[in-house]
Amino acid sequence: MAGRDAKPRNVLFAAHSADLAQLAARDRARSLAAARGIDFSSNDYLALAASPRLARAISEAVGRGVPAGSGGSRLLRGNACEHEALEAEAAAFFGAEAALFFGSGFAANAALLATLPQRGDLVVHDALIHASAHDGMRLGRAETVSAPHNDAQAFDDAIAGWRARGGAGTPWIAVESLYSMDGDLARLADLAEVARRHEALLLIDEAHATGVFGRDGRGLADLLEGRDDVVTLHTCSKALGVEGALVCGPRVVRDFLVNRARGFIFSTAPSPLIAAAVREALRILSDEPERRERLWALVRGAERLLAPVGVGATGSQILPLVIGRDGETMRIAAALQAAGFDVRGIRPPTVPAGTARLRISLTLNASEADVARLARALADAR
Repeated sequence: MAGRDAKPRNVLFAAHSADLAQLAARDRARSLAAARGIDFSSNDYLALAASPRLARAISEAVGRGVPAGSGGSRLLRGNACEHEALEAEAAAFFGAEAALFFGSGFAANAALLATLPQRGDLVVHDALIHASAHDGMRLGRAETVSAPHNDAQAFDDAIAGWRARGGAGTPWIAVESLYSMDGDLARLADLAEVARRHEALLLIDEAHATGVFGRDGRGLADLLEGRDDVVTLHTCSKALGVEGALVCGPRVVRDFLVNRARGFIFSTAPSPLIAAAVREALRILSDEPERRERLWALVRGAERLLAPVGVGATGSQILPLVIGRDGETMRIAAALQAAGFDVRGIRPPTVPAGTARLRISLTLNASEADVARLARALADAR
């Protein structure tokens, strides 16, 4: 029973209520909405989430006694044969010396940047890098600096300036290979040269490129995998259709994360059933190249159909339409949803102020005819 002096709930949460009211006044309040309508918002690029092959892989794993839960952290009893089999297959698939499986891309990215860079090091990150990377850097001990988006020379200058000021540690370059809100691609070859020149480590988040780009869907960093100065992160929750993330790189990186990454050490291990499903998803990438072919045909068609309504090509399956004003963005998104298209509005702080946008994501859950109808609906909504 609450004591006599207990404060009314509305007083206890007054600051929270005021913050929510401010968000609403700025057209930035968020709420959960169930998926409905034709999919133009998910990251299920290859339509694997509902794949019969993944369903069968999970069913077969259950049949051979693989448990749904792990029962503990990987360093206790939660380390299953399925986890280790996945990591071995993933390392071979991506061409890395070793791999480590995390429960989510967010957890993996945060763990990488909180754990690997040491005191006295420098992390230079792209200005548009994911929120999980920012959280990791806040937990880490290294100095951090932001470089203008996709400006390889700025990364070079930041490291050179740090060295000139006496920086003696290891520089780290943290980027995404495909930026999820802009759809543009990193200049990985240029960044790899910057890393080589400065003896830096290159961290590449392949979240939205895995499964879509590279040989058999190995990602945009395909030709860099296996280098001693490259660590990649492949999320399993987007084109692979499952969940979790794989950190790939030198074995010392895996071993250091197992010993020092708090987000790994103190987390219950991912479900062994999910590990079995990710193994099957990697096999699908090799077995069914037609999925990527169909996706790229859809992308080319969408670029043509959506150009008249102001949607420009990005070179990827993500096509943003910047509206600018938060309220107007959400009004157009609501109109599209009412017309049967699941298109979501993206507002600050996810994107910079004044760049609220519709994020049109192309997946095999939609057809070119659906894109044509979306183009008409978008013209009407604007």
